[in-house]
Amino acid sequence: MQSPKPLWLSGPLVLVGMSAATTAQAAGISVKVEIPRLTVSEYHRPYVAMWIEGANLAKPVDLAVWYDVKMKDNGGAKWLSDMRLWWRKSGRNLQMPVDGVSGATRAPGTHEVRFTEGSAPLTKLPAGKYEFVIEATRELGGREYLRIPFQWPPQGQQPQPAKGASELGAVSLTLKK
Repeated sequence: MQSPKPLWLSGPLVLVGMSAATTAQAAGISVKVEIPRLTVSEYHRPYVAMWIEGANLAKPVDLAVWYDVKMKDNGGAKWLSDMRLWWRKSGRNLQMPVDGVSGATRAPGTHEVRFTEGSAPLTKLPAGKYEFVIEATRELGGREYLRIPFQWPPQGQQPQPAKGASELGAVSLTLKK
């Protein structure tokens, strides 16, 4: 008679497989952001905010806020109001740092961030028209924002590009259904 295989080994493997399958099927948003290298006498990394706004939302959905999170006593939050558009829409109502949204500033280069629908910070979006908004501001520098309109749920996975002129380089929004 053959002894049965222990079942406890297959349980975690099944859970890992289910998790991978769920992740592969989840809708989401991928954003590529280029922070340009600027040749200026005193360079500071930009503060960057990303959010979604639309007619079907009671308030904007904050996706990411990159600022100086390591400054003593959350001192970096003092300059968040310099991202004036984001500040008026949402920032002034937040107590920073926000788990899953706040993050450190990024060096010049291209950065990719992904958000899965239903997982913080990207809530379940009702069907409709929205705008992805990204704003950047830099100490002793300028301020710039870009808007990329999109439809939810997405019809395809075509990247939707935008290009900044000073504080932001190429920005690409890819929707996944």
